[in-house]
Amino acid sequence: MLIEGAALCNDTQGQKNGDLLGDPTETALVALAIKAGVNYQELKAKYPRIDEISFDSERKQMTTVHRWPSAQQETAVVKGAADIILPQCSRIFIDGEVREITSADRQMIERYNEEMADEALRVLAVAYRPDVDGANHAELETDLVFLGLQGMIDPPRPEAFEAIRVAQNAGIRIIMITGDHKRTATAIAKELGVLGTGEVVTGAELDRLSDDALIERINHINVFARVSPEHKVRIVKALKAQGHIVAMTGDGVNDAPALKYADIGAAMGRVGTDVAKDAADMVLADDNFATIVTAVREGRVIFENIRKAIYFLLSCNAGEVLAIFSAIMLGWKAVPLLPIQILWINLVTDSFPALALGVEPAEPGLMDRPPRPTTEGLFQKRTGLLILLAGIFIGGITLIAFRLGLKDDLIAARSMAFATLSLSQLFFVFNFRSLDKPLTALNPLGNPRLIQAVSLSIFLQLIVFLVPFLRRVFQLALLTFGEVLIVLGLSLATLIFGELAKRLLVVKPS
Repeated sequence: MLIEGAALCNDTQGQKNGDLLGDPTETALVALAIKAGVNYQELKAKYPRIDEISFDSERKQMTTVHRWPSAQQETAVVKGAADIILPQCSRIFIDGEVREITSADRQMIERYNEEMADEALRVLAVAYRPDVDGANHAELETDLVFLGLQGMIDPPRPEAFEAIRVAQNAGIRIIMITGDHKRTATAIAKELGVLGTGEVVTGAELDRLSDDALIERINHINVFARVSPEHKVRIVKALKAQGHIVAMTGDGVNDAPALKYADIGAAMGRVGTDVAKDAADMVLADDNFATIVTAVREGRVIFENIRKAIYFLLSCNAGEVLAIFSAIMLGWKAVPLLPIQILWINLVTDSFPALALGVEPAEPGLMDRPPRPTTEGLFQKRTGLLILLAGIFIGGITLIAFRLGLKDDLIAARSMAFATLSLSQLFFVFNFRSLDKPLTALNPLGNPRLIQAVSLSIFLQLIVFLVPFLRRVFQLALLTFGEVLIVLGLSLATLIFGELAKRLLVVKPS
């Protein structure tokens, strides 16, 4: 009766490709019935459902009414949290008969409920009420006959353990909010490593706390058990009041306010309602917590790569501007670069490497850094000075190359300045693969796109010098072997400068 009752009070649909369709908790109850030899489809046909009170996260129970042909009556079957169902029971089915439930019976049931919860089992109680013909909904869940308890394990996915560890190393605090029994939640939180030295608070205890008291205690609470979706809004507000950036997960209609109020609402894509998905900022297609951690990692990678590309472009552009500006301020009769040459450098030499920096793989230890402060923008402390000094250095070696080339003629001088400026930028881009780690700590082949981009830019530069038509258009001259050595020496110096500048100026992430 216990197994069949749980299968009847159930919204699981039939099977598709051998899999039961429905809520995982309910499909587990049906799977048990099938293993016990119950034909689920025949059971539903034999005892047709004629009424129901759907599961509600506030009531934490569900009731269905079935026609019982053998007894020519209607019977209500109720399943839900044991601490909710048990007070509604006045009788118990035991030893093949129905009798009044005693205090000893209640103590026994409560003890078993706690023992199962301590084993991280999700426990459901099942009861029924015969002969409910004509009863209203308020009466269906009173004077029940207790049938028994069913405990099921909802094991964390294997990847959840590693995901939680990575998140905690990244400075992300994980708080578990569940409707499960306090003991079940505690056991699972310990297993996952979420509980730590934090507290476990139930929804009932939460109701007794004022908003100010919750804000004061929120930093010490890691698990909320037996809570309703409405409690999530209070939890989010308390965390935000403590200055936290909050990401909240949810799937139900009642979760929508909390998803909306959180800084980042993450709805479940498989079991989530349309209301929850519409209110959320992101939807997890696989309903997997590890996906959130992966998204955080990818977000950090993207942000860092954007920062690197911007620093690189600003440094290079500063070098170009300072080279031209300095020549003018020094009163030189000729500027080291022509407009068409600057345009070529901006279009070819700068763009391809900067785009390749955008796909730089994650640096080692990226997820061991704390989250960025909300007040921190793209520019870290002293990076402005790094960009300025880089611009001065690149502009300086460009002017040196120009002056050294003037001993021949103006076209040769501009050719050396043009080659030095473009090559120095192409070499300098490798310094920006990491803003705090030396080049020797990085895999030299870790970003093949960057190598391809630099190779393509060098090839295009050679084409400009070697093709006579293009050489005339850009007003360049073929460089001698000695001039090539000077250009290479000056350009490679940017690698050394970049490593020294990172060591001295860039603040290493904590």
